[in-house]
Amino acid sequence: MGEQAYFMQTSEHPGLALSLEEIVDAVEDELLVVDSEYHVCLANSAIRRKLPAGTTSPLGLHCYETFEGREEPCHAPPWDCPLTKVMEGGNPATAIYFLRGMPGEANANRYIKLTVYPIKNQEGGVVAAACMRRDVTAERQLESEVLTRHHQLLALNRISSAVSGLSHLDEILNVALDTVLEIIHGTIGGILLVDKRTQTLQYRVQRGLSAKFVAEMQLQIGEGIAGTVAKTGESILVKDISQDPRTARLELVSAEGLKGFISVPLKAKNEVVGVMNIASHMPGQFAKEDMYLLESIGYQLGTAIEQARLYERLRNASERYQKLLQHALTAQEEERKRIARELHDGTSQMLTGLALNLQAAMDLAEMNGIHDERIEERLKKAHALAVQTSIEVTKLINDLRPTLLDSLGLAPAIQRYVETWLQPKGIKTTLRTRGHERLPSEVEVALFRITQEAINNIMKHSEAKNVLIDLECDGEKCLLRIEDDGKGFDVQEITKVEKTGRGVGLFGMKERVTLVGGSCTVQSQPGKGTVIISEVPLTGSRKDAEDQSAGGR
Repeated sequence: MGEQAYFMQTSEHPGLALSLEEIVDAVEDELLVVDSEYHVCLANSAIRRKLPAGTTSPLGLHCYETFEGREEPCHAPPWDCPLTKVMEGGNPATAIYFLRGMPGEANANRYIKLTVYPIKNQEGGVVAAACMRRDVTAERQLESEVLTRHHQLLALNRISSAVSGLSHLDEILNVALDTVLEIIHGTIGGILLVDKRTQTLQYRVQRGLSAKFVAEMQLQIGEGIAGTVAKTGESILVKDISQDPRTARLELVSAEGLKGFISVPLKAKNEVVGVMNIASHMPGQFAKEDMYLLESIGYQLGTAIEQARLYERLRNASERYQKLLQHALTAQEEERKRIARELHDGTSQMLTGLALNLQAAMDLAEMNGIHDERIEERLKKAHALAVQTSIEVTKLINDLRPTLLDSLGLAPAIQRYVETWLQPKGIKTTLRTRGHERLPSEVEVALFRITQEAINNIMKHSEAKNVLIDLECDGEKCLLRIEDDGKGFDVQEITKVEKTGRGVGLFGMKERVTLVGGSCTVQSQPGKGTVIISEVPLTGSRKDAEDQSAGGR
């Protein structure tokens, strides 16, 4: 080709002629055309700017000497020249090469895309090749940034998925730390939490650290690298922690062999609740990208820690409430039993004695021929009142603590309670029981109280004509179903215990069955009656009862 100008004519514009040199000079990429011996046949202006001083034209010169300063064709580094491959195979070749700049030179590292196209003659033989070089550093950096962001989003998603649904703090921390180490291909790390009371940092979970290190590495806020992170809320990336003057307890760090180190804050509502440390036995193991990723995870993990602590406080409060409620109900049952026993042993027997004495007085007056209508009338009234009072006291005793519940069990106690309260009201009651073996005391008491509350509600509010009580117990659970055909009510309206006392019975039933590990549901609609279903597992209750019995022996 040499200095010869090639022209291109168009049928639409026969007067328009553009030289090949003008066309290739308009190309922003560096463009060379070389023959099989690496001689330059054509060079555009973009690459001519790289000509050595004093060289006016590259044509006919070897490309590797003129533009790369080499004595032989290019080879790695930075790249192996694909000219021979293209000339022999007749197919284009493309590759991207990394060019490392001089140390200290800003933005010196570059990525070059090299594309070589074969140029063929009329017979199809390859006579030359067009080499195009483009600086794709910006594209690679953008691609790297996109991949980094994608990697971070995936990591955040994995952390979110790992800790979602978890409420226990240690579970969250262990899952999060394992996931973080997997993401950054690490094996050493730990999470330290802030103790607000003592203003210290202590390891809660860790991987790859010795027990001695974990036990003795307790830092004051502001002490060492992790303490500084906890104080400032800013992450710290260290190439070699064993050489950093900020390092606390250097002897522990050196003994552990720690080098590369990242420490990031775990924040919740702009407050540092902990610090996550990731370490390596190799210096310079981590980059800023790793730190940025861990910072993003730190914010998410800090919120999870704060929520877990709130859940933990709620659980503790709930456990205290359950224990207090259990204690109160136990004390209530004991008091009911005591009062029922005293009424039975004292008041009931005295009333029975009074009724017998009044009957004896009436019989004696009749035997002795004493006829005084006023006295007889008063004696009869007193006798009837004593008998009725004795009956009411017996009902009260059964209401407080039926003796059948302790002596014969749940089913007979429910049967007696139904006979005492529902049948006199004219309410038809069907009682079905399956499985008559004795249950643990706390289960029998809970189910009896639920039945008692349900019957009281039926008598006071339901206006029911028919009641079905179904009690079914097997080796694993006990199911109690109480159904009436009364006027019903809207369960959704009762969301709390009101000042009037409305809701006490409903929530009381649920609390009682919850204390023995069961569940209670109430189904009702206005005009459609009410169904109360209580289910209590027996496995745990029986085991507890056996343990208590064994302990009592």
